[in-house]
This record gives sequence, structure tokens and C-alpha cells, in this order.
Amino acid sequence: MSNSSQASQRIAALLDDNSFVEIGAMVTARATDFNLKQTETPSDGVITGYGVIDGNLVYVYSQDASVLGGTIGEMHAKKITNLYDLALKTGAPVIGLIDSAGLRLQEATDALHAFGEIYLKQTLASGVIPQITAVFGTCGGGLALVPTLTDFTFMEEKKAKLFVNSPNALEGNNIGKCDTSDAKFQSEESGIVDVVAEEAELLNRIRELISLLPANNEDNLSYTECTDDLNRACENLANCAGDTSIALSNIADDGAFFEVKAAYAKDMVTGFIRLNGATVGFVANRTAVFDENGKEAEKFTDKLSAKACEKAAKHYAQNKHFMFHFECSLH
Repeated sequence: MSNSSQASQRIAALLDDNSFVEIGAMVTARATDFNLKQTETPSDGVITGYGVIDGNLVYVYSQDASVLGGTIGEMHAKKITNLYDLALKTGAPVIGLIDSAGLRLQEATDALHAFGEIYLKQTLASGVIPQITAVFGTCGGGLALVPTLTDFTFMEEKKAKLFVNSPNALEGNNIGKCDTSDAKFQSEESGIVDVVAEEAELLNRIRELISLLPANNEDNLSYTECTDDLNRACENLANCAGDTSIALSNIADDGAFFEVKAAYAKDMVTGFIRLNGATVGFVANRTAVFDENGKEAEKFTDKLSAKACEKAAKHYAQNKHFMFHFECSLH
């Protein structure tokens, strides 16, 4: 890779060993308007390329906060949009690792245009290839639209910030009162974020999700050989009454269970399991949450709430192009 920055280290940790091929390593900023000072911008603040995760081709971009704060300018955006073009041609997922101060003010309208180009590529890719975004640092202003336009959003639990307007800029609010930019709020209250974890675990969870998802909406080969006994008895199912997340993990091949938006509308469980080698999306209502000791930690009614319905509907809408779904009800 072009450097040993944290951005490149994240790519190395995400992909299979020695599989990353960098694209556009020599690209730098080219803005000269208003007699801008010509500072070095290695890779223009974003490392782009492709590699594999458990043998599955993926395209990755990782913003480098050490270069102009990882801000998005003309060439920075061109590298990302070119990556999308390649991903659409080959039918492979795009993974974005976000750590950026947002718009590069020095490039003015060129930077604004750059945002629009990224949004356009995201909408063209929607429903065609899976898109995953992971926020590790700041993701504010216009950049905050990028995670919400992708299929799955991950956030680092302590340092990541996701906001359009800073909490302190909102009348009657401040970070001390309610930090609307942190991972806890975005996962529990807004429902934007699917997974929250510390950095190393976050990258491992992305790898886990990629291994379950098909490469694109026409991928009919996204099956793995089932080594689990399809005729086995699930003895613990009787003890799962109320908590369908436990039941789903029991019936899945070798326990292959991936829950999305686990912290939001907990009376509805959404995610993916593997059945007879095929990945299947699920929605399941839930009346109780059990802790690791098997004790009831939270209890809900058996009626569908508005947030639960929204959560289920969004899961259907985002993933209907990629896989079959089934429903699980406690009624």
C-alpha cells in the first residue's frame, strides 16, 4: 500500500492477508484556484482498491485522516466513484471505511460537486451490489448521507461520530445533555446503525457479513456446502419462547446467525442466517430478551410496534434484491 497510515492498516485487517491491490496510489489533489497553497496530499486522503474476504472479491476505500483531515475534494471523490464503476462491472460489494472531516472547503464548488458524484454512484449501485459503510472517526455534514445510502452501517463504539449538524449546533442541546452523534444514539434511537463495536471486532463483523451476502443481485452461486446435520433436533427451542433470536441461532447451519440493528426496536429481530448452505434474511417479532445467563432481561408485548414494523420493512426493502426472506412470529 502507499503508506502505513491507520487507513491502510484498517484495510489490511479487513481483507485476507496480502490480497489487497491498490488503485490510484499516485493520485493527488489538483486544486489551484485562489492561489491555494500546494501541500502534499498522498493518495488525496483516500486509499482505494480491491481484495478478498474469505475468497470473496470486494472493493474497498479507506479515508486517511492524516491527509487534510481525510476531507473530500475533487480527486478524492473521483477515486471513490471509479471504484464504484469497477465494482458494478464485476458485480462485487463496496466497503467504505470512513474517517473524514467532511467537505474540503478549499476546493469550494468542486468539492460540492464531488459529493453529488458519490451520491449518484451509490444510488446506481443500490439493489445491484451490497454496500457497507463503517464509521471510525468523524462523519459529518454532507458526508453523513453516505452511510445512510448504503445497505449496512457500522460504527466504532467510542470514537465514531455521525451527524449532519453537530449536537452543539442544535438549539437547546449539547453533547453533555444528549450526544446525538455517538454510536449509542444512532444505533438505539435513530436506528441508522446496524452494528456497534470496537475497531478490531467491527472489522471482523464486516468479514462475517460479507461471507453471508451474495456478491450481487444476480449471484446464484452464493451457497456453501452444508456440514451441519439437517435432521438434528434443536433441544433448546422449547427454552427460546419469547426470544426468537435464540431460536434462529439454534436452527441456523452451525449457528451462522447475523443480527442487524440489534439495539433498535428490540421487539423485532432482523438479520441473516444460513439454511442448508443458503443465506436467508429473516424478520421475527420478539416478546423477551434473555441475557447470557438465560434470565429475562427485557420484556415486550406481543403487539407489533411502529418502530418494529419500520425496522422489518426497511430490512425487506434493502435486501429483497439479494435473498429470500422468511418470517417468524410468536403468535
